[in-house]
Amino acid sequence: QVQLVESGGGLVQAGGSLRLACASSGSILQAKVMGWYRQAPGKTRELVSTLTRGIANYADSVKGRFTIVGDNAKNTLYLQMNSLKPEDTAVYYCNAQGYGPNLDDVWGKGTLVTVSS
Repeated sequence: QVQLVESGGGLVQAGGSLRLACASSGSILQAKVMGWYRQAPGKTRELVSTLTRGIANYADSVKGRFTIVGDNAKNTLYLQMNSLKPEDTAVYYCNAQGYGPNLDDVWGKGTLVTVSS
């Protein structure tokens, strides 16, 4: 099964930027949808952004601040996060939905983003 590995998380001050990367062991083009989700302490996992055949979708809370990009040559999905806020603090997960002939739903293990005020 394809594996997804996130990186790029860390501690940043409010107003700062981070770029998350999700490296896939297989082609990201084999997924129907690639996306980023996040889970803050004590909260349920929520959608941040998805990329479907080049079309990006964003949660209202991140619109205008986050950008999702897929690099097919590197089999990597990125999430550029600007103007970070303390409420963006969460573990960020990469997801491949409908991957391959078995239409697997695949998750990475996550990367922690902490935004200090």
